[in-house]
Amino acid sequence: MRIELATAPGDPRRPNEDYASVALPASGHGGALVVLDGVTPPEGDAGCAHGVPWYTARLGGALLELAGSRWDTTLAGCLAYAIARTAEAHRSTCDLSHPLTPQATVVVARWDADRVEYLVLSDSALLIERTGGGVTAVLDDRIDRLRAEGRRVAPLRNLEGGFFTAAADPAVAAKAVTGSLPRTEVRALAALTDGASRWVEVFREGDWAACLGLLRKEGPQALIDRVRAAERADPDRTAFPRGKAHDDAAAVLVEP
Repeated sequence: MRIELATAPGDPRRPNEDYASVALPASGHGGALVVLDGVTPPEGDAGCAHGVPWYTARLGGALLELAGSRWDTTLAGCLAYAIARTAEAHRSTCDLSHPLTPQATVVVARWDADRVEYLVLSDSALLIERTGGGVTAVLDDRIDRLRAEGRRVAPLRNLEGGFFTAAADPAVAAKAVTGSLPRTEVRALAALTDGASRWVEVFREGDWAACLGLLRKEGPQALIDRVRAAERADPDRTAFPRGKAHDDAAAVLVEP
């Protein structure tokens, strides 16, 4: 088994709001990966005394533990439990009804000898390389569809007809893109926050298959380094429009 991961803040003066981890249970019964991208709120009161890095650490840790231990619970169920557990940890001190309460995108996958299961919520990505060749990108494309319709995305967060992130409502877990494959059909998995997937989606340096090939050949840190080089080459965001000049980035590669 091969496992490699890397993560880096977009601005070294600010905490990294991404979370990336992999667990291999002591039983030897498969494994699980979790990647979260914390949503940076606008300046001002977000109703929470803790902040996004605290939230992603708590949610990511809970989700990894649940996905790796509750094999009789679906990944959507694990995410719902993790959201509820994290909400309970700060319900007495924070306004969880605030629309900017800390929240995150989610990628989680787990595998055993028989199956590979996955879940994607919002705009992080999961790449699945098949043993027979080819790479499938599992994407929650709601944000892209809203933008293609010319709609303002921000007011549609966690609303029907809009898009969904993991915040304080466990019910959003049911909105995630989920699926499973026979273990024998999967050669590798890669999970990327949108700060890392910029290599494909913003800078157009290659397609998803090329991205996974880069991860296999040079590793996740090399992908992030290439994204940083592309960002530095376009500091004013004119050639490649994007919300942030530099974004937090995380990438995980697993060959189970």
